[in-house]
Amino acid sequence: MSFINYSSREINCKIVYYGPGLCGKTTNLQHIYTKTNPDVKGKMISLATETERTLFFDFLPLALGEIRGFKTRFHLYTVPGQVFYDASRKLILKGVDGVVFVADSQIERMEANVESLDNLRVNLKEQGYELDGIPFVMQYNKRDMPNAASLEELRRVLNTRGGPEYEACATTGQGVFETLKAVAKEVLSDLKKLG
Repeated sequence: MSFINYSSREINCKIVYYGPGLCGKTTNLQHIYTKTNPDVKGKMISLATETERTLFFDFLPLALGEIRGFKTRFHLYTVPGQVFYDASRKLILKGVDGVVFVADSQIERMEANVESLDNLRVNLKEQGYELDGIPFVMQYNKRDMPNAASLEELRRVLNTRGGPEYEACATTGQGVFETLKAVAKEVLSDLKKLG
């Protein structure tokens, strides 16, 4: 549900990074924020309570062009990873335009990935969305870990719909911008269909 600001001639799109705790959602956003031109980004805001944190910032990409004379501004959010903070996750998904699911590639984190992906489906449904009906990109993070599951296993368990997927190592930045560009492209494609 993009928000159109007619006075600034901007379409505001919300992309949420979802996944289990400590999978690399925050590291993704921090890398993007650090590498984005200061002239086209807002401040990074961290909403932290005693036990959880949510990151948010917005940026105006120059290379993605305009839609009917409107610039596109992307607002990137992370959700708290722990299932305990489900209410926060639901709130952050309100009005979402696209989702990046950050999966932890480590074999012992597979169950946490599946649980988080199932939780995403349930929370989207409560907001009136279907996972198959919104722009969605799968990122397999922590590919540099010695205990990383094979790509075949990750695909079989997590990417059953065969959607766009990227290998990543958010700490080095590998695959981070490729993932963001893929979800942004899908969001823009959806916007053009609606307009």
